[in-house]
Amino acid sequence: MEFIKYFFVAFLLVSCGEDDTTVQEITSEITTLADLVAQNDIEIDNVIACASGSQNANEIIAYVYPRPDATDLRYFETASATVDKNDYTEYQEIDIPVQDFFNGYLKTFKRQTIEEKWVIISFRESGILHLSNPIRLKHQTANTSFTDQVIVDQTEPGMPLFTWDDFSSEENAIYFQVVSDQTNELLSGTYTFEEQFQYYELDNVVLNITLETPPELISQTNYGFTLMGVSEDNWVNVLAQRSFITE
Repeated sequence: MEFIKYFFVAFLLVSCGEDDTTVQEITSEITTLADLVAQNDIEIDNVIACASGSQNANEIIAYVYPRPDATDLRYFETASATVDKNDYTEYQEIDIPVQDFFNGYLKTFKRQTIEEKWVIISFRESGILHLSNPIRLKHQTANTSFTDQVIVDQTEPGMPLFTWDDFSSEENAIYFQVVSDQTNELLSGTYTFEEQFQYYELDNVVLNITLETPPELISQTNYGFTLMGVSEDNWVNVLAQRSFITE
């Protein structure tokens, strides 16, 4: 299970995107990932990244967690999904603006493409080139579903318990949860294998990207909860978002 292996080894989401033709026209030099790898010291499977579909036709969104010292984020993709995902010569760099997600805590790349492909995202950190696992785009054959069907149990004040079912997807290998405030600031970002998360209990958390201890939730205040169900090939099968008011 490559996706799960990544999480344990590594301890594993705005302007309009360009379509395929436009990106090729505006990019003067398309660099293969193999070229970049040959020029750098690298670490593989060390970038937390995934991708989802969009509510816009033929659009995908790639998400990446740039650790605080990360620089030079890059997006690479193959021409199709039928190539060898581990052959870096198949990956071309595509010039796409990096966008903020949760006020920059995460970053995104938006891309208009009809073809399903493999994607790898890279960044530099402390002089090392870090690469994500290959991400399989599935926006044509198994597009991301969007929902608000998350149960918020506030029996324990200030520590809401979020639960959900598997959304009828057997492909979900891991779940990513974000609790955010009214300004869309990320308060906590965690991964679980289980279909629940309680703020801010870490008993079932397998990866925590929260940099500081999250603040206590304020009574009678609006907050947001975002959930991604992610498969082993790093595709987001379901994206759930809902707001709630603390009791």
